[in-house]
Amino acid sequence: SAIVALDPRQRRLELADGTGIEYGGLLLALGAEAIRLEIPGGERALTLRSLADSRRIVERATAAAVGAPALRAVILGASFIGLEVAAALRTRGLEVTVVAPGKRPLEAILGPEFGDFVRALHEQKGVRFHLGHKAIASDERDVTLDNGERLPADLVVAGVGVKPAIALAEKAGLAVDNGILVDAFLETSIPGIYAAGDLARYPHPHAGTRLRIEHWVAAERQGQAAARNLLGQRQPFTDVPFFWSQHYDVAISYVGHAEKWDRIEIQGSLENRNALAVYRQGGEALAVASIFRDRESLQAERALERNRPEELERLLTATR
Repeated sequence: SAIVALDPRQRRLELADGTGIEYGGLLLALGAEAIRLEIPGGERALTLRSLADSRRIVERATAAAVGAPALRAVILGASFIGLEVAAALRTRGLEVTVVAPGKRPLEAILGPEFGDFVRALHEQKGVRFHLGHKAIASDERDVTLDNGERLPADLVVAGVGVKPAIALAEKAGLAVDNGILVDAFLETSIPGIYAAGDLARYPHPHAGTRLRIEHWVAAERQGQAAARNLLGQRQPFTDVPFFWSQHYDVAISYVGHAEKWDRIEIQGSLENRNALAVYRQGGEALAVASIFRDRESLQAERALERNRPEELERLLTATR
């Protein structure tokens, strides 16, 4: 049964069926919800946040009769989720078009060079891009763009981001700001209540700011850390953020955190799928993205986790 109310003073949860649960310690790990498109026909777009969502997309992707023309899919958003769905659907033989407002896919996270590489990788597999545009409407046959163009669409998938599920916490009086605010131990503004995963914004000692990481490994590690702290161990969460993203036979690995940078160093060759990108701000290496450089990625994670910039610089010098 769903939780409908949280009473921190009574240390009690109220469920939708009217029953209540008392708690001594509480961990909020409600995740995030996919953003829905607020356009005419936007409810038609599928999202990917759960196994059920995945099965729904697969069901729609295999609905064509044997011998019929390939189904046409329009992906709204050139995010990691959007592009991974594009790759999966293209592998299944669908015609795939990606629509996004930016100039390049993933440019805000990985930079222009990586963005161009990712676009070329998908185009080599037959994916078409309509960048610099947004969808303004959808019906059972088409998606209409802001320039008036209509894209045939048997299937529409939206990957335009998520919003943290903070309504319960906000109503209960916990401090929130684009997520539930927690301290270094993942404890919220109310003692005895912890938060972990997509909805938790925590102070990271190396990044020097609050982070909210939308990746299942981070959620898993934060849950483990919060459980230890619920048991009284009081261990700060200091793990370095990382994620990976699979595009056909190419995996992109990213470690660290760089919301902004003033320089990107590319070592190796993106075109040859053997590369490492270093994101720097004021000369400091904040994050590393790599393709088929798993050893260096792991070594960079270790150096960042130990907060040893000199060790990271030795590694980066050795890999040039």
